[in-house]
Amino acid sequence: MSATDSEPDAEPDRDPDPELESEAESESESAPDPSTTLTDLPPSAKLVYKVLEYEGSLTQEELAAESRLCSRTVRYALGKLENAEHVDSRVSLQDARQSKYRIAEQ
Repeated sequence: MSATDSEPDAEPDRDPDPELESEAESESESAPDPSTTLTDLPPSAKLVYKVLEYEGSLTQEELAAESRLCSRTVRYALGKLENAEHVDSRVSLQDARQSKYRIAEQ
């Protein structure tokens, strides 16, 4: 056995440009995927969905208060739910700077 046989390959399957990898990930997250079922989503998204189911239309701030999740987690969950087309949003009539989220009609 020679010395070259025992040396491990230096990252053989790595993409040389990490920016291309992150662009591909962001494109796949932004594209709607209606085939994603609720059971395939993370637990935070399921909780946000259940809060919307019980409470009706809520803003992100109200969802954070009701679910007791931090606003960043609620924002992530809403993004997943919107990509899967389980939730849609509308501009709030009380405050046009905010959106109201509700369960999508199916």
